[in-house]
Amino acid sequence: MKRITRAVAVAAALALAVAACNANNQSTPGGGTTAAAEAGGTFHVLSTSKEISLDPAKSQNLGTSTIHLVLRGLTSWKTSPDKAAELVPDLATDTGQVTDGGKTWTYELKPGLKYADGSPIVAADIKYGIERSFAPELSGGLGYHKSLLVGGDKYSGPYKGAQLASVETPDDSTIVFRLNKPFGDWPWVVSMPAFSPVPKAADKDPAHYGEDPVASGPYQVKSYAPGSKLELERNPNWDKATDEARTGLPDAIVLDMGLQPDVVNQRLIADAGDDKFAASTGVSVPAALIPTVTGNPAVKSRVATSPSGALQYLAMNTKRPALANPEVRKAIQYAVDKQAVQVAEGGPEYGGEIATTLITPGIEGYEKYDLYPAPPQGDPEKAKSMLAAAGVSNLNLVMVAENLPTNLAVAQAIQQGLKRAGITVSIRPLDYEPLTDLVTGNKPDFDLTVSSWLPDFPSALGNIQPLFASSEAGNGGYNMSRYSNPAVDTAIAAATAEPDRSTAAGQWTAIDKQIMADSPVVPLIYARNAFLHGSKVQNFFLPPYPPYPNVLTVGLSR
Repeated sequence: MKRITRAVAVAAALALAVAACNANNQSTPGGGTTAAAEAGGTFHVLSTSKEISLDPAKSQNLGTSTIHLVLRGLTSWKTSPDKAAELVPDLATDTGQVTDGGKTWTYELKPGLKYADGSPIVAADIKYGIERSFAPELSGGLGYHKSLLVGGDKYSGPYKGAQLASVETPDDSTIVFRLNKPFGDWPWVVSMPAFSPVPKAADKDPAHYGEDPVASGPYQVKSYAPGSKLELERNPNWDKATDEARTGLPDAIVLDMGLQPDVVNQRLIADAGDDKFAASTGVSVPAALIPTVTGNPAVKSRVATSPSGALQYLAMNTKRPALANPEVRKAIQYAVDKQAVQVAEGGPEYGGEIATTLITPGIEGYEKYDLYPAPPQGDPEKAKSMLAAAGVSNLNLVMVAENLPTNLAVAQAIQQGLKRAGITVSIRPLDYEPLTDLVTGNKPDFDLTVSSWLPDFPSALGNIQPLFASSEAGNGGYNMSRYSNPAVDTAIAAATAEPDRSTAAGQWTAIDKQIMADSPVVPLIYARNAFLHGSKVQNFFLPPYPPYPNVLTVGLSR
């Protein structure tokens, strides 16, 4: 899961994520109408990244990201403008067969799968790819599997000859995973980069494998110049008939790297030359450029905005004496001026929709509800009466906030809203690292803080468990409100273990409401992203989740 500060949402999340679907979709929410995408052409991605690793063991990229153009997993994601992301089989024939009460998952590979060099993709290569993700020298990738696979806590990779016994390959087309506890979201986990096949014979120089990995997706690396350019060309042995998630429309994809964010946006606004065939997948339109964009219909038609995105929320430290009483925290729900927060983030169209839930739109289990109904600007009179009923007056609170203009503007919007209800808030600005150390550490000397959160995969587990499980308070965990409810912990464990996703979704919905009844946080907005694209780029849109554009299905018109 990702903690995202809005000012650096791009860098903190997925600099190379993109979301697009429906090869001949004729309308793009937030992006105007589109022509039909055609096969062929070169798609350019304008990136601020100075280095790009396509090593699956080291990647934190989401399932719709650039790395998945080159590498396939056991499962993959399909996205659409207005629906939850769909899990689909990728190299596997289905999304997994579960036995042993949710602790054993079995996958069969599709027949005839090949790498770019024509050699067959076999189960042992997927097992080896997973094993190398445990190697300390290849750290940094998404690691959900490391705590779930039996023996994963003691395994340190294949480079000294050891294998991970809980990943079994009885034959070339079968792979079996044995988990230490039931985990219903395992089919999402096997869509992550670490579950891409890596032939052991090709892993002669692990430190540099990510510069030219063995391709299983529609593209392979043609050239890579760090800080400058990554060029991808077609993989001649990719078979579209085996791939539900990728369209493989462009002949080539070029990532122009090391660009400044303002340069990216100005080039895309100008829409000249090759930039007509270009897009940003990680540089959002800043508030300062919104008038330029909205004032020019031709430019505005080339902005894709996400219907939803990361949850931005106000965490209330429930261990502080002033906030230990749930009735005080409920009063704050009414006092907060969410509309002012929305304006500080760029307004309804570019900032985000006002939030009332913990699970975000686009995630199974999201249900629109509001336990604390108030006007968008809050209800300070109701907050005052609730505080009086709780016997509380002259409430003084300390809010810590990241020392960046937008973050401080949000903090001030909350400060002013609470002031109307008679609550005095002092703002303490901090740089990112000291702020993170404070709000996730073991000496939480603060009352309030604002944060944003985006799950790594489309499950409500990612909205709830990291922020509200008792185990995630302190020690670097992101339960910033120090919320602890044994009944909620029990419910989280049950929903996590449930293998039926629709059943689990209902459980997560109930947990969302159960937590909000205790009021440890105030949901503020579902923070929107907005990305520009060139006039010849088609099928480029941002779904509810992930709020990033999908290079796997983008195409061009010529």
